[in-house]
Amino acid sequence: MAKVIAVANQKGGCSKTSVVANLGIGLAMEGKKVAVIDADPQGSLTASLGYQEPDDIRYTLATIMMNIINEEEIDPMEGILHHEEGVDLVPANIELSGLEVSLSNVMSREMILKEYVELLRDHYDYILIDCMPSLGVMTINALVAADRVLIPVQAAYLPVKGLQQLIKTVAVVKKRLNKKLSIEGILITMVDYRTNYAKDITEMLRESYGDTVGVMDSYIPFSVKVAEASAEGSSIYRYAPRCKAAESFERLTKEVLGE
Repeated sequence: MAKVIAVANQKGGCSKTSVVANLGIGLAMEGKKVAVIDADPQGSLTASLGYQEPDDIRYTLATIMMNIINEEEIDPMEGILHHEEGVDLVPANIELSGLEVSLSNVMSREMILKEYVELLRDHYDYILIDCMPSLGVMTINALVAADRVLIPVQAAYLPVKGLQQLIKTVAVVKKRLNKKLSIEGILITMVDYRTNYAKDITEMLRESYGDTVGVMDSYIPFSVKVAEASAEGSSIYRYAPRCKAAESFERLTKEVLGE
């Protein structure tokens, strides 16, 4: 039975997609069966795993969710793409944007993704969901489907300022729609600890949220190589295995595993 982790933050540019791709592949390297779900119409996760033209993919998360809305029989493994580094991908593209508009008229619209995820649970050890940068209905779907939420936050003032809204949304979803939902922790990303600014932001996060929400011991340093790896369609482990970012993702993987 899979553990389902939504990686969410309404702020863009905080490394959500890199975290999902590299944590997912890190878990696969530890011998776990892993699926990653691209729940963003931009298809960034799909592109970063080597499928450079997401809009050309015929069968995507939008197709699956529309079939569920129409109460059609679905094969949970149909349309899943297999990445060479051991993770399975449920791709997304711009069609998901149209689906989000359609969801506004659907009964129990927050539960559609959960219905699909429940079908996948028996096939995997971990399912990671890359959420879109908003707190719209697709992100709520991801929170309803998940067991835990991992919150990547860039080590900068404005992204930290928006955290409270996300934490409040998670609390509302937990109260009304998914009682088992909890926060895995805040993951500080794009950190440059050579600057006092990054150190100050980290200290502020630990003081403000360390005892309540929890801040991960691991952090992800700022690294151009992470972006370069995504452009190549591979993980940081394969692209630059000896860089600091690869070591950081290894630590994160072990922390998520509870090691």
